[in-house]
This record gives sequence, structure tokens and C-alpha cells, in this order.
Amino acid sequence: MGGVGSWTERVVVRDGVRLVCRDRGGEGRPVVLLHGLAGHSGEWDVLADALGPRHRVVAVDQRGHGASERRPADTARAAYVADVVAVVEHLGLERPVLLGQSLGGHTALLTAAAHPDLPYALVLVEAGAGGPGTGVQAEIGGWLESWPIPFPSRAAAAEFLGGGPVGEGWARGLEERDGGWWPRFDADVMVASLAEIAERSFWTEWSAVTCPTLVVLGQHGIIAPGEADTLLTARPQVRALSVPGAGHDVHLEHPGILYEAIRRFLGELES
Repeated sequence: MGGVGSWTERVVVRDGVRLVCRDRGGEGRPVVLLHGLAGHSGEWDVLADALGPRHRVVAVDQRGHGASERRPADTARAAYVADVVAVVEHLGLERPVLLGQSLGGHTALLTAAAHPDLPYALVLVEAGAGGPGTGVQAEIGGWLESWPIPFPSRAAAAEFLGGGPVGEGWARGLEERDGGWWPRFDADVMVASLAEIAERSFWTEWSAVTCPTLVVLGQHGIIAPGEADTLLTARPQVRALSVPGAGHDVHLEHPGILYEAIRRFLGELES
């Protein structure tokens, strides 16, 4: 679970929107990694290294994030889903594992529901189907607007964003320009991307998922116990794991535990 492996930048354009991916190549079952809101593909580096020997790992900068189109006109959930399908088709990823955290997990869920023949399996990290999230847009928007940008250094950003592996993971998504370190997203685009989640739940879509599914939650994450129970009640065959002591960014806090859970899950499917 050590250093960062090499990757090749791939660019997929769908309806004029530029999507940038980190493709690590390799053999084996493809795994598509989808980061959360205001995140970036580099968040997955440690996990991607661990998955690399057995899988072709592709980490996507979703629309509005990272190196991808910064201000897409369409921020609907359906647009995010169509982007995933475009990446899978363009890169020739046959029946990949869709693995996403937070908003990326929600995108993966909706993709699996709308395109049941596309994924081999689904892994959700701190993501669910609940809603509506009354006030979530104002809360997230207020938090993003509170960032004291530009940060004077990446280290200062990491400290502001929580320190440790979580703060460092978030800070790796910044870019240096104009005398400081800036996010590679716009807060209003992030808020717009939450519009549908703020308005409704997605239990119908969750029930429509047919592929094998693993749900990984942090003990201190954002998925309420009631929602977690409903996820499993609606689909009793789903595998689930709660990571002790973990918060929302399980992939940054405990990539080793997450990798082992994924390895066991996929190993059982292939045995």
C-alpha cells in the first residue's frame, strides 16, 4: 500500500464535455474509480496501486472536477451516469467493477441501475440511496465558500482540510497558480450537482441494481444507521462492512482495510 504507480492520461469527450481519466493499464477485470463531490481522481492513488496487479484500474475526474470540464452546462445525475458509460465504452472496459465514494458511489449506483448489463459488480463507499437532503446544498455550498483560497501552500490546505491522510488527499487535488493553491472546481457547480439528491431519494434505483454489491461504510460516516439498514433490507444479498473508527473518507483513512474488503468480495465472486 505504498508508493504511487504510473498511469496514462486518457481523454474521453462526450457531447462536448471533456472527461480526463488516469488509466493504469494492466490485465484483469477493469475497475472504474469514481471520486466524491469536490474530489479528484488522485484520491484513489493508494488503493489503485493495491488493485493494479490484479486489475486494469481507471480513475475518472468526473465532470466539473479535476482536469475534466470545469463548468459543464449539465450537472444532472443522468449526465454523470452517461459519462461513466462513455468512459467504459471508449476505453473498451468489458464488464468493469464500478467503485465509487460518496457522490461517485451514487453515480456508480445509478449507472448500475440504468445499465444492468454494464457492471460486473458494484462497490459503494460511504454512499447510499437516501434522501431528500433538505439543506444539503446550502450546507455544502457554505463549507466550500469558507475555504480561505488561495491557500499559501499545499501543506496549509491539508491542515485546513482536516490534516492527516484525509487533508493530504483533498489537498492533492489543488493546483498552484496566481500566487497560491486553488481548487480545481467551482463551488456553484458542486452545489448544482447535488440538486436532485436534495429533492428525492433513489430507492427505486437501488432496488433495480442486479449485480453483486458491496457497501463499505465508516463507523463515523454520513450514512445514517436507518439508511444503512434500509439498504440491506431492500437487497438482503448485498455484502456490507462498517470500518471501525472511520469517517466519510474511508478510502483515504483506511485504504488497506478497503482493499482487503474489495479483494475478498471479488475473490468470492470469481471462485
